[in-house]
This record gives sequence, structure tokens and C-alpha cells, in this order.
Amino acid sequence: MNSYEYKAGERTWSLADLLESAGEIDGIEWIRFVTSYPAEKYFVDIMQVMAGSPKVCEYLHIPAQSGSDKILKAMNRNYSSRRYLDLLGRAREIVPGISIAGDFIIGFPGETEEDFKATVELVEKARYKNAFIFKYSPRPGTTSDKNLQDTVPGEIKQRRNVELLAVQEEISDELSRDFLDRQVEVLVEGLSKKPHLNSAESNDNPQLVGRTSTDYIVVFNGPQSLAGQFAQVKITETSPLTLFGRLTQDS
Repeated sequence: MNSYEYKAGERTWSLADLLESAGEIDGIEWIRFVTSYPAEKYFVDIMQVMAGSPKVCEYLHIPAQSGSDKILKAMNRNYSSRRYLDLLGRAREIVPGISIAGDFIIGFPGETEEDFKATVELVEKARYKNAFIFKYSPRPGTTSDKNLQDTVPGEIKQRRNVELLAVQEEISDELSRDFLDRQVEVLVEGLSKKPHLNSAESNDNPQLVGRTSTDYIVVFNGPQSLAGQFAQVKITETSPLTLFGRLTQDS
């Protein structure tokens, strides 16, 4: 989607143009988009709009899928691991404080231990807020299903999947702890589906869930009427994937 183009007369609109224009509409407060392919075209333009517009959220979901150049080529991903990391570096240079999420497929046909090690190293360098990690399974009709044999045994896929999840969880935990004792603005989505907090401290308010502009999930007690609104929350506890806090008087 980040390579989107629309020609109108002599002008060619890109995703950067759409983001900038949408940010000028009264009533729109936050704009978040997913998912970006690691492509050079318009990338800097999009990041510059993100940095310059208070409404475009500082969040980038940009799947890598593997850290091995051999596997990336087999996946028909038209970039190298170095080029991918260079894009992340550019994003962080242009948008300080940006949070980045990624995707990975573990056990792609032909993936060796060396290939998997390269993926682990990329995750350690990328320092994602979170990453979605999946074990490869053949999907009928795809090029890989037609042309490649599923060569990695299931138990090896499982082990590698668990190992990579553990690496990412440690990074996510470190990044989440940076929010401790900070006040954040969240867009309240509604009631939390799971009980996370001490009900004795709720003041008879239910548990709500919201997200920061950088896509961190925040759970706190508050009136259900806050759903769909912005609120200020001070973070009192963290976990790898969720921040916990209390509603402040500024809300």
C-alpha cells in the first residue's frame, strides 16, 4: 500500500499525499495505516509526513519475513536484510520515537539453522515493539506450494518459533518498561476482554482498553462512557505486550 499511486490530471497522488490531506480534515484526530512493504519508493515521503503531521500516528508495521537473504530471495521478497534494516534506520531518524512491528515466517522451505540465526540477528537489530511470528505451512495455489517442497520438519519449526518468540518477548519487555511512570494519551476502544487489574482499586469502574499513537495497548479502570474518546493514563506497570495504568485528572 505504501507504493500506492493515483493519477489525477497532471498530479500523481501517493500514500504520503493522502495521509497529509486526511490530516487536514476536521474531526479526524489519529491516522494509522498497515501494512507496509519494505520498498524505497515514497518511503521517505511517508515518514516525513508522519513526522510533520500531529495526526499521523508514529507507528510502522513493516514485515521482514526472514533475516536470511537466501530465504528472502526464495520468498520473492525484493530486498535484502541489510536494505530492510536501512529502511528502519531511516524511519527512526526521520520520526524519533516511532514504534515498529514486524512479521516473520519460520521454517520456510530450505531454511537452515544458519538462515534461522540470521533471522534472530535481524530481530535483535530491528528492536520491534512486537512481531507476529508464524510457522510456515503450505498454502494451496501459492508459488511456494507449487514450486517448493516443505522440507523443514514440524518439530524444528516449533523449536525455532519458540526461540524467536522468546527473543522478541525480551525486546518487547525492555521497550515497554520505558513507559513506566510516564503519562500517555490513549484512544479508548472500550471494555477490556480480560481481567488484568486489581478490582479493589477500580472505584467501581470497569477495566477499559485503549491504544497509544504508537499502538501500545493500555489497560486501566475508568467509566465506560470514555469509549471512543481520548484519555490520559499514567503507566504504573508493564508487560511485554500490555501497559497498565490509572486514569489521571487530566482526562
